Amino acid sequence: MRKRIASYVIVSLLLVVTIVYSATTGSIKMEFFEFFGALFEQGNSQMEAVRDLRFPRMIVALFAGAALSVSGVLLQSVMRNPLADAGIIGISSGAAFVQLFIISFFPALFFMTPLFAFMGGAFACFLVFALSWKSGLSPLKLILVGIAINAMFTGLTEAFISFGGSLNVSASSVIGSNLTMRTWSDVSTIATYGTIGLVLAFALYSWCNLLVLQDKTAKSIGFHVARARLLIAAVAVLLAAISVVVAGVISFVGLLVPHIARRLVGYDHKVLIPFTALLGALIILLADTLGRTIVAPLEIPASTLMAIIGGPFLIFLLRKE
Repeated sequence: MRKRIASYVIVSLLLVVTIVYSATTGSIKMEFFEFFGALFEQGNSQMEAVRDLRFPRMIVALFAGAALSVSGVLLQSVMRNPLADAGIIGISSGAAFVQLFIISFFPALFFMTPLFAFMGGAFACFLVFALSWKSGLSPLKLILVGIAINAMFTGLTEAFISFGGSLNVSASSVIGSNLTMRTWSDVSTIATYGTIGLVLAFALYSWCNLLVLQDKTAKSIGFHVARARLLIAAVAVLLAAISVVVAGVISFVGLLVPHIARRLVGYDHKVLIPFTALLGALIILLADTLGRTIVAPLEIPASTLMAIIGGPFLIFLLRKE
């Protein structure tokens, strides 16, 4: 219990420190006390720029990190696989492809892209389940099928961009995860859908705990395993899809963060899900802040930094398993 409380307190404090550092660092630099003094001041040009440009970027990074991390926890619970992640098994790339297709050919439906991205992610998730299921879920087969699905949708997206020409003006924001020029409209989108997804994820924590049991055991106590898997997977896809719509494709977050969280707070999803959301928000905000400051005025996308960290981490997990 003490370790859990200490972990929550430390991560919360680190998150607050990172938020303040991110808000005061960059092309517009402000001292700590200057920042808080200008926060409630009207007419300060520097603060207005921070409000309009930096705050939306930070909030999007926080929600994207929380959503992707919790999505990873849910997928690992549903698939009983510690390597399941929306970015690795093709859910994010499926959502990105459908989003890009809709933006390019049906721009009038732009405001419905969260729905279409969810449908793309759900279709990719269905393919992974359907092609890897054979008298149960094989962890290795599931990952291999997921990687193949991811490669397929990534290839389709790249081919689409190559032949799409001027239609694909938004391609870079869909494929990458450079959070530059995010707006308060983006914040509204990810905050609305992200909050719904996170609340639903926490509401399903008891089902996630029961999915640890063998299917026969769970059914013997009256638990509807198939229905639980379907609903939890739907929430996981929703969280991954809305992150893709607003923040782009960021892989390895749903792989890296849940493993760290389990070591710190254990396996009870009642504690694990909110802690994972906090830790994921911290890691993505930190990655984005470092990406825009360490080689300023150039920027390193958050997805690039996560790939640099997540790739070796995946290899480590594969060797360990």
